[in-house]
Amino acid sequence: MVSELPDAQMLAMLDADPQGWVLARAVREGGTIADFVLCYINYAGCQILGRDRGELVGRRYRELWPETVHDGTLPLYRSVVETGRPATRTVFYDRSTVSGHFELNVGPYGDGFLVRFIDLRQVTVSPRSDGGSRLYDLIDAAFDGFTVLRPVHDADGEITDFVCEYVNQLGAKLTGRAVEDVIGHRLSEISPEAWPDGLFERYRTVVRSGEPWRQELSYPSISQVWEIKIGRDGAGFVAISFREITEQVRRERQLADSVARAGALESVTNALVAASTTTDVYAAIGAVLRPSAGGESLALLLRDDEHLRLSFHAGYEPDVAARLAELPIGHPYPATAVARTGRPRFLSSPTHFHQAQSACTDPVPPGDRQAWAFLPLAVAGDVLGALVVGYHRPRDFDADTTTTLMALAGLSAQALQRALLYETSSSIATELQHALLPARLPDTPGLRHAARYLPWTRGTEVGGDWYDIITIRDGVVGVVVGDVAGHNTAAAAAMGQVRDALRAYALDGHRPSAVMERTGRLIRDIGLDTFATCCYLELEVTTGAVTGVLAGHPPPLLRHGGQTSFLALPPGAPLGTQRVPAYRDTSFVLPSGATLLLYTDGLVEDHQHPLDLGLDELRRALRAAPSTDPTKIIDHILAGDVGPRPRRDDVAMLCLTRAQPDP
Repeated sequence: MVSELPDAQMLAMLDADPQGWVLARAVREGGTIADFVLCYINYAGCQILGRDRGELVGRRYRELWPETVHDGTLPLYRSVVETGRPATRTVFYDRSTVSGHFELNVGPYGDGFLVRFIDLRQVTVSPRSDGGSRLYDLIDAAFDGFTVLRPVHDADGEITDFVCEYVNQLGAKLTGRAVEDVIGHRLSEISPEAWPDGLFERYRTVVRSGEPWRQELSYPSISQVWEIKIGRDGAGFVAISFREITEQVRRERQLADSVARAGALESVTNALVAASTTTDVYAAIGAVLRPSAGGESLALLLRDDEHLRLSFHAGYEPDVAARLAELPIGHPYPATAVARTGRPRFLSSPTHFHQAQSACTDPVPPGDRQAWAFLPLAVAGDVLGALVVGYHRPRDFDADTTTTLMALAGLSAQALQRALLYETSSSIATELQHALLPARLPDTPGLRHAARYLPWTRGTEVGGDWYDIITIRDGVVGVVVGDVAGHNTAAAAAMGQVRDALRAYALDGHRPSAVMERTGRLIRDIGLDTFATCCYLELEVTTGAVTGVLAGHPPPLLRHGGQTSFLALPPGAPLGTQRVPAYRDTSFVLPSGATLLLYTDGLVEDHQHPLDLGLDELRRALRAAPSTDPTKIIDHILAGDVGPRPRRDDVAMLCLTRAQPDP
């Protein structure tokens, strides 16, 4: 078997990969591939599968994982070897021989195949938690390709173009360019087809209305189907996600073909595929699926921890619907067992229905039904709940009928999962936006301001950069820019706590140094496993008097009278790094007409771009900015050659201009 392995250099690469790799050789009987022998598996693969290499190498797939024979995985491997074409598949197992939610990337290799597999359940944010895992899975599923566009307005306020503020690797690849060739460029340069395709107008509509938009686009020339989602954030930017769903759509169509004898199946499929929200799905189920299933009533119950909750019903009596509103998962009503096991149950008469709950003191009444089909709402092994179809007369459920009903339930489950994912991802995006940025900075007479947040994320990582303006009292504001260490949900949560604490101490009237000292102590007292850098200034707008403190943060940059310089504030320790923190107030005057820029370090440095170089680039860019408008100043800096390219960290910027006094 050694002769079938890759060379030593390639083996070393595979062994170093944190994801699983397997090499297998075809076993032929009469010239036909009957099985595969596992020739190699790397260390990560053994860890993912929970088995030693000695237990796996040299054994056949049918012996190791018999479930792959019937779930389409082994035929997929056979097809890759016979056709020479790579393939990708996502599978879910929860069995004694293998357990996990895997993405398989398979390619031909000699008379066999090489497959890279990732257990998607192990790809989570840190710290590990159920909430973190769900957040990662949802965002990763929703945002395969992701970009953020900033609208460009003409003199009349009309949107004439967009500038790309952020794009991930896949999003850039879809344009045929590298990330660095997309960020900072106009949509008209990087994707001129957005105008004839109608996407540019759709982006403008989303900016104006604030309503999210989703659509599936088919490209017959390349045999692909893509899902596009567009939303608007609190700053008026457009967030666009792209996801190839060719395989998902193909499976749905295959499922539809398998139940083609149902006369209205086509209308069911069309209605469910077109449904974007759970409300749309419920409407399609009630209007189209119920008559297609041949039933007079229908109930959809979703699992919520240890309960089944009624999410939708049609044709049910009020007393029955009230009884189904919330059922313990252990109740003998047949739908609960279906939701627990994923196995359907068919009851042909009221006698069978009563027998199912014979030992129950509070059974669910049958209502005006005499036969029932209890169907699992399952997607990739995950049971969302149960679909109950009721009939007014007793009936038998033959094989064709049960196949049709299961297919209809499968279509409903897929549509429902998509809708839940769509609504949840929209909710997550909104919650993260509120967590990371203030919804609106306060208007302050005599002070103009603008802020910008540029995310840099991998997968679902979330940064801890923030900015804020706090109205302390009439004519006095606190100005803040800070950065909590880390790029994950823990950093975002910690940032929210630090920001709120700093705001509370400032509103209590403490001087800036005391605000920082109390915030630093709080980080340690409540056990936040992080630290934060911060620049906090207290500004009296009328006189321009400023008192400032730095906590391990880059200094603010001042422009006035043709001169640009960094403020000489003492560089105190980052918040949360000292048991007894001490900071020193420094006072200066912000002259009328002067501009002050606060920023986080992602703008000016990373491990390849020295801080001194980035600060000098920023100083020259602010000095050359042709406007005193804070928004235009930020645009000028971001369009210039400032800091790392491409960026490898989040950036928060806050620009202030103190107004000239009236003559």
